[in-house]
Amino acid sequence: MPYTLYPPCTLHPAPCNLYPATCNIFSMKNIFYTSLLIAFITGCTSVKKDPPVFTSAEIGKVMYEMTELMIHDITNPPLASRFFSYACLAGYEVVAQNDSAFKSMHGIVNGYPELKKPDSIEGYHYPLAAILAMLETAQQMQPSGKQLLTFRQQFLDSCIKIGFTKKTIDQSQQYARAISKGILVYAKADGYNKISNLPRYTPVKGDAYWYPTPPGYMAAVEPYFNTVRPFFLDSASQFIPPPPAAYSTNKQSAFYKMLYDNFKQGEADLSDEHRLIAAYWDCNPFAVQDDGHLMIGLKKISPGAHWLGITDIVCRDTKKTFNDAMFIHALVAMGLMDSFMACWDEKFRSNRVRPETAIRQQIDPHWKPLLQTPPFPEYLSGHSCASATSATILSHYVGNNISFTDTVETRYGLPPRPFKSFNDAAAEAAISRFYGGIHYMDAINDGLVQGKKVGEWVITKMER
Repeated sequence: MPYTLYPPCTLHPAPCNLYPATCNIFSMKNIFYTSLLIAFITGCTSVKKDPPVFTSAEIGKVMYEMTELMIHDITNPPLASRFFSYACLAGYEVVAQNDSAFKSMHGIVNGYPELKKPDSIEGYHYPLAAILAMLETAQQMQPSGKQLLTFRQQFLDSCIKIGFTKKTIDQSQQYARAISKGILVYAKADGYNKISNLPRYTPVKGDAYWYPTPPGYMAAVEPYFNTVRPFFLDSASQFIPPPPAAYSTNKQSAFYKMLYDNFKQGEADLSDEHRLIAAYWDCNPFAVQDDGHLMIGLKKISPGAHWLGITDIVCRDTKKTFNDAMFIHALVAMGLMDSFMACWDEKFRSNRVRPETAIRQQIDPHWKPLLQTPPFPEYLSGHSCASATSATILSHYVGNNISFTDTVETRYGLPPRPFKSFNDAAAEAAISRFYGGIHYMDAINDGLVQGKKVGEWVITKMER
């Protein structure tokens, strides 16, 4: 066959010896296979990625920032527990709406509304929404709440780096704001905002009763906290403890014997270990330093924040899922608020004098406790109540004999402390107030009993 040149075709722009129809068939085959290859490659590279996984560490980061904010604003222990409670509740509500393994607090805690997931929001990442709901709520509940905005932006920047899209972040933020709005309405209805309208508290006259102590002689803190709506308790007075040992100057009386025990544990007579224990659990946001003619405030963590720090540690150590950790944080925080309410209810009922005041009256006018005396009545011990409540809840949901190393106070220059269980930590926190010279032993022991009752009640309500 003679060599024939055909005009240009689809495949060849210059004349060649292939019949155009044949050439075009080859061209179509090439295009087809090329298209298949492109589709295959594209399909492989556009496989939908799994959403980033959040762990309990994310909750811990938020709790750390909230604690720093609480310290900055010098938030008293009862009010700090309220702050943590509602923020954690906001985060937990998002989890409960998206994981059927967790129950909404509606129908469990007092007056809690049925908050619904917004219908118009889609494509969100609910753990991210939970974190943002915590931050949004915390920001609105503290005077210096805007300080959280820097952390919030840094957190969102890190989310972009690990693969979140702008749409996912925007939708998660909308979800968070909707839930936080409902939580803030619920918080406003607890009655705390009405406390400022109540009469200013005036100390009761008489040697048996609490009176402001040096060096600051500060006014009573939160005398009406028992009027706030609790979460789980029927009322702040649900578990009224036995009355404290009655004030007496009789050296054979139960009160005087306790008083003398406190006297012997004064600042000059403590062992190094007891000093360390007292300092480790001090957690006094009201501490002031007398520097000649100046009074300098020392900002410290609250006892509730300390136990929430422990909660973060053990959730990480035991590798709790994000959802489990959110649940445990919320329950500990809300339990703490109820515990402080029950404790404060008794404090201003019995209104017992502090050791510092009574010892100076009866034994040594120059006696000083190791720790500064907090500005509210002595019985019950708030540390005992809060610690026992937290330990009871953590023991139930994390484990009875979980050993851990408490590093919460290392940021304040104190060494880590190992504990064999939550109850061991609670017992040390309680006795630290005796070493510090600010509580009698009956307030410590009865406070542990009171706190345990509150914790057990929280668990009962959750598991009905």
